[in-house]
Amino acid sequence: MTKRSDVVDPACSYRRTGHNPECGVWRLESLTGREREVLLLLGTGLGNRELARELGIAERTVKAHIANIVDKTGQQTRTQAAIVAALAHDALCPDPACARHLARVPVPGQRRQSSAA
Repeated sequence: MTKRSDVVDPACSYRRTGHNPECGVWRLESLTGREREVLLLLGTGLGNRELARELGIAERTVKAHIANIVDKTGQQTRTQAAIVAALAHDALCPDPACARHLARVPVPGQRRQSSAA
C-alpha cells in the first residue's frame, strides 16, 4: 500500500483541479455596489448574522446577496467567494487608508517585479 505522501503530484493544484479562484476576480464588474460591499465583508470571515448586523439588513437579505455573488463570480460556495474577496481586496475596498493597501506583505518565494520597462 502506498502512503499519501508517496504519491505527490507536482502539478499546480489550480491546474490539477481545474479551478482558479482568480477567475472570480475577473467577474467583479457584474456585481452591484451592495454585492461588492457584502463580498468585501465576506472576505473578513464574518457569518451571515454578523454581516447582517454590520450592514443593517436582514440575515435573509445577506443570504440572497451571497447567492447572487457566488453565481455572478462563477464560484460554487460561499467559501470560494470569500477567497475571491481576499484576492480582490484592492479592487473592492474604496478606503485609501486601508492597511491592506498601505502595507504589502511579500509572498515567500515570489519575485518582486521591477517598475523599470
